Amino acid sequence: MHKEVRASHILVKTKEEAEKLREEIVNGKDFAKAALEESLCPSKRDGGDLGFFKRGVMVKPFEDAAFELKEIGDISEPVETQFGWHLIKLTGFIDE
Repeated sequence: MHKEVRASHILVKTKEEAEKLREEIVNGKDFAKAALEESLCPSKRDGGDLGFFKRGVMVKPFEDAAFELKEIGDISEPVETQFGWHLIKLTGFIDE
């Protein structure tokens, strides 16, 4: 089980946008480039990088999805929060 994760994300307004972006990324589009071009979050300037975080820091749906990712490079299905729809990419982790 991960004690901390490092993740990047892309925030968009609709599930359809998130699904389309996920398909493009799975088929080879660079996640950081997609974040810079498409994300509504200020983290887009860093390719969506949010750094390391522990449980209890992010909103619950986002946190649950981020901590469910197992391998570096894994990308979540679209996740809805009060901010919109997210794609989350696991970029690092620290296990217990």
